[in-house]
Amino acid sequence: MTAIISTAYSRDLGDELRKTREASTTLGCRDMAVQLGWDPSKVSNIENGKARASDVDLAQYLATCGKNLDYLQEFGNRYRHAFDLYFAQVPGNLRTLAMVESMATKMSIYEILSVPGLLQTESYARALFVETGCESLENIEKGVERRMARQSIWRRPYRPDCVFYVHELALQMQVGDAKVMEDQYLRLLFNAHVVRVVPASVRGVAFHSKCTLFEFGKASPLAYTETDLAKVFAQDSLAVTWSKKLFERLDAVALDEEQSKNKLAAYVSGLREDPHDQRSDLA
Repeated sequence: MTAIISTAYSRDLGDELRKTREASTTLGCRDMAVQLGWDPSKVSNIENGKARASDVDLAQYLATCGKNLDYLQEFGNRYRHAFDLYFAQVPGNLRTLAMVESMATKMSIYEILSVPGLLQTESYARALFVETGCESLENIEKGVERRMARQSIWRRPYRPDCVFYVHELALQMQVGDAKVMEDQYLRLLFNAHVVRVVPASVRGVAFHSKCTLFEFGKASPLAYTETDLAKVFAQDSLAVTWSKKLFERLDAVALDEEQSKNKLAAYVSGLREDPHDQRSDLA
């Protein structure tokens, strides 16, 4: 077992090992250590992603959980990258991201063309999936369900400190119909204390990629971005430093809380006063 700096992926896979032990055996952490002839701290560190398990360690651990060779090989292929400072995942894999969000003490989020997922209404999220035109109806509903499930962090007793920098382009991009946009604007307005609008006139930052910076109580900061092709997690110091500089720039150019609130209220009012909108319920 090799001690090393933990990553989001190592903590995710360590947690997967813990859940495998709990689901497949009646052994607690200490009992598992006795069964394997390990020090209890070794089981704890591996399951918390704080130390890398060797190939032999994994084989012994998973065999004790009753897993076969195919399971070991599949898990081992993923575990090989557990401590990489840069790693990418397929878009549909939300386990690591959800775990990172649940463990973070602070999140700084920058979105350019759409409302941040953690602040999306269900109807907005659904319309966004539909308008991409790349998913089946079944997968769209699953995607909406997973996105809404991630928002459970707002119900936690100790929620992370969050600041959402939303470029005005995201407010101008219509997703769904007028009712969808009105509900979404109101959702942002309700959360105006954590939303900073970046005016459309600030064009330079719009050319950057969207980005999230996660900070934790003890673990190292983590930078994150995503595209339609992959989710990218970066714990390398250069990536984290670049992300911090981006958010310093955003903090300098974004509207403050009161100005952002007024901007969002103006979008709600503008939608209700739109002469091309024939819906009487917005009058």
